[in-house]
Amino acid sequence: MTGRQPDFFALEARIGHSFAARNLIVAALTHVSAATGARRESYQRLEFLGDRVLGLVVADMLYEAFPDADEGELSRRLAELVRKESCAEVALEWGAQAFVRAGESEKHASALNSAILGDICESIIGAVFLDAGYLAAKAVVARAFEPRMRAPRRALRDPKTALQEWAQARGLPPPLYRETARSGPDHAPEFTVSVELPGFAQAEAKGPAKRLAEQGAASAFIAREKIMDPGSQKGVA
Repeated sequence: MTGRQPDFFALEARIGHSFAARNLIVAALTHVSAATGARRESYQRLEFLGDRVLGLVVADMLYEAFPDADEGELSRRLAELVRKESCAEVALEWGAQAFVRAGESEKHASALNSAILGDICESIIGAVFLDAGYLAAKAVVARAFEPRMRAPRRALRDPKTALQEWAQARGLPPPLYRETARSGPDHAPEFTVSVELPGFAQAEAKGPAKRLAEQGAASAFIAREKIMDPGSQKGVA
């Protein structure tokens, strides 16, 4: 491609995708503090898109890889795989930190901040999706995330405990669980439970026991908000 920066070849090789549209990879690596021009293009919109593509691909991978897992287990595995720290690790494996364009105030943070690197990973996935479509993005995600799926780097934590610790770390009250519906015969009931935290939309799940429905609701909340481990970085990226 005319005018292509040779340095990008090494990055593309690690990602596993060669960009036809160079402007996409440039935008995917541009922090808002370094965005210029009338539209001030940065990775923010690509990160938004890549986040959704990543979630879909990983959910599909989990569905196929764990046919006996219930919704709660799949949600826990999904939350673990797409958390910002996991995405930041992938960005580091790609060596993306060396290519991040940032303003003076963010240059050091761009190399060290897990949240920024997590965003960069997602923005690159979004850029691949726009450059070559879903199958290309799926291949990039599978290459980076399937080893993590097959060999989780952390034990899957109890979702109610994880959510309560995260809420406590943010100074929020304990999650409130409400039984919103019950159906089915007495010998085989199905409970619907919601979990609520101030400032967040409630999450809901169903289960054959109230305890299982509560765990499912906590898992749904964790997956939706991409909650980090309270023991590493507190809060949602």
